[in-house]
Amino acid sequence: MERIAEHIDGYDYGTPSVARSPVTLEELVKLKITVGWTAEDDRYLQLAGQVLKDQTKPIIDLWRGKIIASIPHLARHSRTPEGEPLPDYARKSGLRFEQWIIDTCFRSWDQDWLDYQNEIALRHMAPRKNQTDGVCSTPFVPFRDIIAFVPAMNETIKPFLAAKGHSAADIDGMHCAWIKSLQLQIALWAKPYSAVRVDQGQW
Repeated sequence: MERIAEHIDGYDYGTPSVARSPVTLEELVKLKITVGWTAEDDRYLQLAGQVLKDQTKPIIDLWRGKIIASIPHLARHSRTPEGEPLPDYARKSGLRFEQWIIDTCFRSWDQDWLDYQNEIALRHMAPRKNQTDGVCSTPFVPFRDIIAFVPAMNETIKPFLAAKGHSAADIDGMHCAWIKSLQLQIALWAKPYSAVRVDQGQW
């Protein structure tokens, strides 16, 4: 399996420390049908992984270092409550974010993958958000901001997909598969968020 580093702090994909997802594999199959997933999408997502695997750092630098950093209500989730930078937190979580790109493209959609989707959501929610790296930051990332940031991720990934000289048809195919995969992951992340009482404000 592709990894962006030999050791990634807090990355425990496929280990017993990751709880079982409340979503079943049968429900995942139905979500794939809903999103319109095809065998061609499987092929194109693998191709996207080959194209992106040596570009994960500049992608995350763009998303976090430029786009998110320029939006105060998003940037605060990687800072202290007083707004001070947390460079070690940014480094560790940034590596996991890079690995997420690799996992998105190459991992099989099996039980381990389904479980880790749930884990990703929980790590953005109270009370789990700051536990992995032992930091003091905002208690959660509102789900509305996660959903609303998807267009920026989808739009900005396309130039990276085009960086290796593939045909326009292949670039469009990779981009379409990426969008579908991200949409499906957002649907899975909605499960733990939707279980939280509305008055806790995590929407």
